[in-house]
Amino acid sequence: MNAFSTHQKGLFAAFLSGILWSTGGLFIKLISLNAFQLSFFRSLFSAATFLILFRSKAVKKNKATFINALFYAAILILFVIATKMTTAANAIFLQYTAPIYVLILEPILLKTKFEKINIITIILAFIGMVLFFLGELSPGHFVGNIVALISGMCFAGFLLGMRKNDHSYQFATIFWGNVIIAAVSVFSIFSIQVFTLSDLTMVAYLGIVQIGLAYAVFTYSLKRVHAIEASLITMIEPVLNPVWVFIWYGEKPSTFALIGGAVILLGLTIKSVIYENFIKAKVG
Repeated sequence: MNAFSTHQKGLFAAFLSGILWSTGGLFIKLISLNAFQLSFFRSLFSAATFLILFRSKAVKKNKATFINALFYAAILILFVIATKMTTAANAIFLQYTAPIYVLILEPILLKTKFEKINIITIILAFIGMVLFFLGELSPGHFVGNIVALISGMCFAGFLLGMRKNDHSYQFATIFWGNVIIAAVSVFSIFSIQVFTLSDLTMVAYLGIVQIGLAYAVFTYSLKRVHAIEASLITMIEPVLNPVWVFIWYGEKPSTFALIGGAVILLGLTIKSVIYENFIKAKVG
């Protein structure tokens, strides 16, 4: 039963990280700083959070650590740029093309067993995503959409790289990734004209909670579940994103969005239930 319990903890950790990530788009839109200024301060807070939480584990490194850290840095910077340039829905949807690349590459690169249920889950998930943003994924924000799509490709590389590298370097990857972001973005802070207390509070939340704590939890999950499982479960992020918008702005999701969210959850449930039953049968 220990293997089953460990797997379930990994699934829950992935789910929790998705919830925390889902709050990001709202604050990115609210903060008056530009993409690089926001990225600098957010990553500064995030790096400090990892250093405090994990100390020596946060600074150890190997070659794979820096490769994965570069993927991580690209994900975050590109996503902030995309969210500033296009709609938050477009940005999050296109970033979440990552599971497609993971599904194709994980069996090849990591030599994992190819599960047919993954295809069914991916199809259901993306039918749901199309319904969720039907009528909103317009070509009007073309450049921002392309940036978000590239962010999704980097997300897939990050998922696979984190799974492949030794677990002892997982937290260090996030720490060094945030250091890279801060270093790349530092030039932007010299052009800041207005930096309000509200901006400071929001970037602190993004760095400490939405990135720092969320990625710590997500890294924990990757030690216990396959990359494809983690990426599928964290699809709760785009599902919850409009919920926060509704709560704070009174913007009601469309009928298509509600149906799409239900289809996504159905796909995740089918995957989880079937995998859970497989594990129970295996350990029983």
